[in-house]
Amino acid sequence: MQEQNNPGWRPLLALFPLWLIAPAVHAASDALAPTAHWSAYTAGRASTPPMGWSSWNAFGTDIDEAKILGSAQRIVDTGLAAKGYRYINIDDGWALRRRIPDGHLEIRPDRFPSSVTGGASSFRPFTDKLHAMGLKAGIYSDLGRNTCSQAYSGSDADLPKGSVLEREVGLYGRIDQDIALFFADWGFDFIKVDGCGLRAYGAASPKVRSGQYRALQPVLDLESVSRSDIPAVQAEFSEINAALRRNKPDGDFLLSLCVWGAADVRAWGKNYGNLSRTSDDITPSWTRMLSNFDSAARRELYGHPGSWNDPDMLYIGKGDFDAEHLVEARSHFSLWAMLNAPLMIGADLRTMPQPLMDIVGNADIIAVNQDAAGNQATLAYDADDLQILVKPLASGQKAVAIVNRGIAPIEVDLTAEHLKFSKDAPVTLTDLWTKADAAFTNETRLRVAPRETRIFRASGTRALAQGIYLSEQTGSVNPAVDGVVRPQADPTIFRSSAGWTGTKGAGERPMYAGWGGARADSTPYGQVMRIAGTPYAAGIGILANSRLEVRNQGYGRLNARVGVDDSAHNRVHDVTFMIYGDGKLLAKSKPLRWGQPAQALNADVAGFKVVELVARSAAKTNEQLPVNWGDAALLSPSGPGK
Repeated sequence: MQEQNNPGWRPLLALFPLWLIAPAVHAASDALAPTAHWSAYTAGRASTPPMGWSSWNAFGTDIDEAKILGSAQRIVDTGLAAKGYRYINIDDGWALRRRIPDGHLEIRPDRFPSSVTGGASSFRPFTDKLHAMGLKAGIYSDLGRNTCSQAYSGSDADLPKGSVLEREVGLYGRIDQDIALFFADWGFDFIKVDGCGLRAYGAASPKVRSGQYRALQPVLDLESVSRSDIPAVQAEFSEINAALRRNKPDGDFLLSLCVWGAADVRAWGKNYGNLSRTSDDITPSWTRMLSNFDSAARRELYGHPGSWNDPDMLYIGKGDFDAEHLVEARSHFSLWAMLNAPLMIGADLRTMPQPLMDIVGNADIIAVNQDAAGNQATLAYDADDLQILVKPLASGQKAVAIVNRGIAPIEVDLTAEHLKFSKDAPVTLTDLWTKADAAFTNETRLRVAPRETRIFRASGTRALAQGIYLSEQTGSVNPAVDGVVRPQADPTIFRSSAGWTGTKGAGERPMYAGWGGARADSTPYGQVMRIAGTPYAAGIGILANSRLEVRNQGYGRLNARVGVDDSAHNRVHDVTFMIYGDGKLLAKSKPLRWGQPAQALNADVAGFKVVELVARSAAKTNEQLPVNWGDAALLSPSGPGK
């Protein structure tokens, strides 16, 4: 964002074609046309969720070279690097100033002595050390002129020094220059881009009024999606991506979007970066962990290989997740694995107790997170105090996690139906913590202690013998257009008192937009899918005026039962369902409305790489109409319906 030429947001937006700054996520008249390609983000190197370590949870801005390299060395020495923990990420607190007039960023020399090279301040000696250890290096910046610590730190001890302009160390107005510096000159492989600079420096801000910082009109509002300027935020991420392509042409980079679930990013982040934060910062509290978990748990169709949901770093090592709380620490790690969350350790590894090292080093659970299929777990059972998550694996097995969110033990009936396995064939469970094996047919009863998560690898016979339900391959289904026209806060996310403001004020209100988004095995609003009274345990629930992209990996047939969900308030408008293969219309339903029976919609998809499912309605844009692709499945050429 070249500020000298573009002092405001509106001139900036004019520089980008619409498709670049706002890839289709929500309903638009032309967004339903098939494109014959996969539109979610695939740049960079994130075919599996990244793993590593970040400085923030352990040290905040009180960072230095010894702390970071010490944690990196322990990752290597303990074998964690060999298990996939490769990224060593410096968070906020590294910058001394921006040199004026050339704008070169300078590093705090007292904290990073290797940056003093005799010439310009440089992180190259530091990143060279990490690369020589077989690791990757990550850096931090902000979308605005200034960073989060400058906005919210209670002390200026670790903050940039100098004049107002010298203390502007964020990306705003300097994207090309800083991205070139970070990646081409300093050799970094990862960048986390925070958003406080677009949130906290309005003209009324006390720090701006005091003269410490220049005003920048806020375009991000964590508490209200309607007060956020979504195209403005997307525009800057588009320019960051353009700069990454120029300065890292080999594609060996990771881009982490950190706007904490604001500005409806839980819907569009998948189109702009490798990681997208779904919530505000985590704290070392069980209830806060549940808030962060919830922010991603029902977004199973919005994370894919190349673009992962990020409920924030692991907080194993402090508070409710320290060595005195191993049950909670194991739960935290298990749940992040099931979500395909980045596994970024946030502890001081130089002093982390061995029992906690054993948790983050559990190879079987790491394998669940790193599974090549890239399927985020779906909620097979969902109650306030207990949830069952199921994650299909590339091997055909399933990972299943049962989490007791409450304060009393629960006797849980786990069924073959939860796993989409045949109820007449044996199911084998391997406990990924104890390594014990057990078997059952149809159902089994398990005891889950308070705050415990029991996690298993399950083997069985598929209920759908000759294919796979679309809801079993969430990593290959992308809601390119999800039908949402007015983003609303999701009321199902747990609201904890352990946020950054504690119990001051009235408490957190629902603030993460995404209510009504596409879901696997559920309507967009969390109901059982039903069409004219007939329930569907499998399928995709989405709003009308939507388009799903499905990667077809050798299947020959797509079958579904389509119709308007019984929960729809709109009983007037018709919906027409269409199946496309690489842009070619393959099947089309008759117009269907509320109360009419489901129609079978089948298509030969053999040889097509991208199958698109479109539900089109004449309903006005302010009417959100839930529809179902019931029992939607990809089948082998000899499967049912051929």
